[in-house]
Amino acid sequence: MGSIYDSTILLVDDSEELRELVCELLRREGFRYVDTAACVRETEAYFLRKEPDLLILDINLPDGDGFTLLQRIRILSDVPVLCLSARDKDNDRLLGLGLGADDYMVKPFLSRELVLRVCAILKRAKRAGEESAAEKSELLLGSRRVDFGSGTVRIDGQGTEIALTAKEMAILHKLAENRGNIVTFDQLCQAVWQDNYYGYENTIMVHIRRLREKIEELPSEPRYLLTVRGIGYKLAR
Repeated sequence: MGSIYDSTILLVDDSEELRELVCELLRREGFRYVDTAACVRETEAYFLRKEPDLLILDINLPDGDGFTLLQRIRILSDVPVLCLSARDKDNDRLLGLGLGADDYMVKPFLSRELVLRVCAILKRAKRAGEESAAEKSELLLGSRRVDFGSGTVRIDGQGTEIALTAKEMAILHKLAENRGNIVTFDQLCQAVWQDNYYGYENTIMVHIRRLREKIEELPSEPRYLLTVRGIGYKLAR
């Protein structure tokens, strides 16, 4: 996502009048991509084609309950959700938030408040996405920092910079994605060579040994890149 105004917003409400009102509000604010759906069926069909950056979801829909729909969406997607509802009971608000909604507004609502809440949710999502991307681009292993962007390992307090090969980066990236969990030999070979483990036994052992020489302070006594005997490898947390 670039600017929040480049976000795709999906508005789900069975009232055509409300859909037109909210679309007009958001477009006047500068949001160019506002799609609409009137029921559960249309919303589910939409998600089969694409995922919006924000879902504005009415709770009372003609062919189902918005809470149930939100529950199903949360199984597949972390899309930010703003619930709209005529239900103003605390239990309904808590249920929506408990199911994973980011915010909950009761109808009728102030137009400006809706716009402000939409902007706030999208700004939080954008910031979280940027932080997540930054974390993925750098891996901290004790005093050593792996920069996936430049393909190097830097040692804190030193000017030392160690280059990683493309295969070493691919192996480390796969392990980092699953940090704390075992990555089997086959999973690693599929990620790096798009092939199964058979025939790559010696090759992968060589790459692991060289990686340890670059990321471990004591390669013979690794703290981070661990062997899980007979299964695969694991990057310790």
